[in-house]
Amino acid sequence: MMKEKKIGLYFGSFNPIHIGHQIIGETICTNTGLDAVWFIISPQNPFKVSHNLLHEFDRFDMVEAALSANPKLVASDVEFHLPKPSYTIDTLQHLQQKYPTYLFYLIMGEDNLNGFEKWKRYEDILDRYNILVFPRPNCVKTPFHTHPKVQFVEAPDMNISSTYIRNRIKERKSIRYLVHDAVWEIIEKNGYYL
Repeated sequence: MMKEKKIGLYFGSFNPIHIGHQIIGETICTNTGLDAVWFIISPQNPFKVSHNLLHEFDRFDMVEAALSANPKLVASDVEFHLPKPSYTIDTLQHLQQKYPTYLFYLIMGEDNLNGFEKWKRYEDILDRYNILVFPRPNCVKTPFHTHPKVQFVEAPDMNISSTYIRNRIKERKSIRYLVHDAVWEIIEKNGYYL
């Protein structure tokens, strides 16, 4: 009998992907025994409307370039083919139908637990899926912190944000070492975020 694959799903705009995202993906993958972490690039987050959002295919190209050397970290465009805006529960159900033998785990930062009750059908997510949470500083404790389906995973506190990187680009300051070299080259070549 084939072993069930355990896949972590790391959702985000990745606008752009940075080394913090990669370190979180790698750490959670190795600390929890996942077979892989899929980086789900969100075309449109229902909670974030951004005029700075690069086209989804451009963000996908950067994620793919950043992860290309690690077969356990995978760029996924699954949400590009689903109705917009993207709701996590819809994506989870779509993936579960497509890969019925896979066990999917939702990966999120601790800050997302605050307001999780606003997510579409959040009870269904908690009923059907385990949530792997990486700690974030100064987070208020919520009832979700002690939920049996929520597991905290030790990971480095990466105080890097895509907003910070975009601002540095606008100010024409270096983003070297904040993003993978391949991502830096794509941003430079295309003049993104200027």
